[in-house]
Amino acid sequence: MRIGIGYDIHRLISGKKLVLGGVTIPFDKGLIGHSDADVLVHSVIDAVLGASGAKDIGEQFPDTSLEYKNIFSIKLLKKTAMIIKEKGFEIVNIDATIFAQKPKLSSYKKEMEANIAEALNIYISAVNIKASTTDQLGVIGKGDGIAAMCAALVKNME
Repeated sequence: MRIGIGYDIHRLISGKKLVLGGVTIPFDKGLIGHSDADVLVHSVIDAVLGASGAKDIGEQFPDTSLEYKNIFSIKLLKKTAMIIKEKGFEIVNIDATIFAQKPKLSSYKKEMEANIAEALNIYISAVNIKASTTDQLGVIGKGDGIAAMCAALVKNME
C-alpha cells in the first residue's frame, strides 16, 4: 500500500465557468487555468500519481501543451487511471477536501464523487469529498480563489 497527497489552488475571476469534480456549478466566477482549472480533480490526479510513484500533473500534462488547453480535467483523470494501472497499481480510496468561501458545495458533492469514481473506474464508496470554508481568512476567505487537497491510497495489483 502507498499513500499520495495532492494539492491545487486557482484564482477566481468573472466570466469563467466554475468546474469542480467535473461538475459545472452556477456561480458568478470561475477558476482560471490552462485547462478547466478543476482544483479538485487536479489534487486527485497529483495524489494518485504520487502514490504510484509517477511524475506529477505538471510533467504528465504540461500547461505548455496545446493538447491540454481548456481540457475537461476529468479526461486527464481518466488518463491518470491508465498511467497508474500500467505501473501496476489500483486505487483503494480517495479522500479530498475543497476549500472555498463561496459557493456552498454540499449539494454537489455526490455528483463530484460519482464523476471521480467513474473516471478512475472505482466504486463510488471509495471516494469521499468534503468542503470547508476558511472562515474568511486568506485569499480563499476573501473570495479570490479555491483550493483542494487530496489523499489517495493505492495498492500493488500483484
